[in-house]
Amino acid sequence: MRISLKWHKPDNVAGSSAPAIMVGCFVATGGLLFGYDTGTISGILAMKAFRKQFSTGYIDPKDNLGQLTPAESALVVAILSAGTFFGALLAAPSGDGLGRRMSLIIAVAIFALGILLQTIAMGLPVLVAGRFFAGLGVGFISVLVPLYQSEMAPKWIRGTLVCAYQFAITIGLLLAAMVNILTEGIDGANAFRIPLALQFLWAGILLLGLMLLPETPRYLIKRGLHNAAALSLSRLRRLDITHPALIEELAEIEANHEYELSLGTASYRDVFLGSPHLGRRLLTGCGLQMLQQLSGCNFVFYYGTTFFTTIGIPSPFVISLITNVVNVASTIPGMILVESLGRRRLLMFGAGGMCITQLVVGTVGSIENIKTSANIILIVFVCFYIFFFASSWGPVVWVVTSEIYPLKVRAKSMSISVASNWILNFAIAYGTPYLVNTGHNLANLQTKIFFLWAFFCFLSMIFVWAMVFETSKISLEQIDELYERVDKAWHSRNFQPSWSFQEMRDEGAGASGIQLEASAEQDLARQRTGTSASATSTVSMSDEDKIITQLGDVDLSY
Repeated sequence: MRISLKWHKPDNVAGSSAPAIMVGCFVATGGLLFGYDTGTISGILAMKAFRKQFSTGYIDPKDNLGQLTPAESALVVAILSAGTFFGALLAAPSGDGLGRRMSLIIAVAIFALGILLQTIAMGLPVLVAGRFFAGLGVGFISVLVPLYQSEMAPKWIRGTLVCAYQFAITIGLLLAAMVNILTEGIDGANAFRIPLALQFLWAGILLLGLMLLPETPRYLIKRGLHNAAALSLSRLRRLDITHPALIEELAEIEANHEYELSLGTASYRDVFLGSPHLGRRLLTGCGLQMLQQLSGCNFVFYYGTTFFTTIGIPSPFVISLITNVVNVASTIPGMILVESLGRRRLLMFGAGGMCITQLVVGTVGSIENIKTSANIILIVFVCFYIFFFASSWGPVVWVVTSEIYPLKVRAKSMSISVASNWILNFAIAYGTPYLVNTGHNLANLQTKIFFLWAFFCFLSMIFVWAMVFETSKISLEQIDELYERVDKAWHSRNFQPSWSFQEMRDEGAGASGIQLEASAEQDLARQRTGTSASATSTVSMSDEDKIITQLGDVDLSY
């Protein structure tokens, strides 16, 4: 097996991919909002100033300081995930109705409202409300950023660009850890207000940039805005609107969309029951998103600082910073290997690595009387766990769920998949204090909780082998063909595209329907049904002539 570690545009690809890459990387900074918020709350929950301000009478016997009860800390952390769940579901109608770009602008504005409420909060009710609204914005972003990236990216680097979203999340986590260390020793409310208020900076930069970016060509085709789609694609590929390569790509997108529409409607009912292929894809997306959370990733990032404090590890803020540095650095191999190694192999490799490292952490943490050496082993293997997660399940899950759905239901299907991520995120964030901490009606698992995460990582390997199709190096339109022709996920690595939706449309012009039938001698047989002599004699303009004619009076300053 030969693996290339270089990113370069294939020789047979016309134009420049630089504009699409720059746009994709900039939009990926939406992940920074979620990552920074997650890292911030992990640190400020352990700050003395925060505990004094928001404690409701509960005194921690370890240091005789005010502390949130397990129920209160669970609510503060988990309410963000409740907001993201609803935001993810609302992202589909908004993304389909207002567009991917405009919906992202609205999402950032909602997020900023949530940050404002958190920054000015003097008590838990306002703080919780602020985290809910921030979560609502993050939910929108978590659906629309990967969706936007996948719809505008060239196929040869699509996976890497979508991985940049997860990379931005890790950058946000690292920045939050650094800010928490710098402000943790400040007396008074500024210790936690400064980290919270800094989120306005990240949101403002993203909002200003979104004002200048184009809408995705595939969304514009979906809305019937062919002229605008051609101009958007021209801007992203740096090709003239009359260039044959641009016309061919646009025509294939349009033909694929027309073919999808010929198969039926695009309601939520069709997402679940429209066809066996759609159901299998939705199950794949939801399963990956849920298993990503069940790997235990957000246990480390939400409760890492307080967890290290609980088990007696010194300098928990420094350890949290180290784990976040590992998280950032480890995402880079995943961004490189997602195209060359492929989605399936990378996911299975990551799940296996996480399972082994978590078994070690759980075992070592259960052994007593070796506290000093055990702490070192725990930290080392937690870092190994983060490496396996960040180089595989962290970024690649977003790649797969952003590309496996047909255009007509892509926003709806992805919103359901991501919502399943957030509902598990909420359950884990809310339930963890009850599982890990000591006290009345608390499970007191502490490091033993890693056995639970290891079990789900083992299940993840089986799920990927059975359900995840290899989608690297093929276009979004060719992924539809992959699911039509390949019946087993483990056979998908040998798939070679042979259909052209543009040819299917042209050969079927004038027919009242198109029936696709596989045979032993060829992959695809096309039959016309119910055509009249007058219908079959109709001569239509070529795609190039139609696009050039439509664009005759278009303002090229778009």
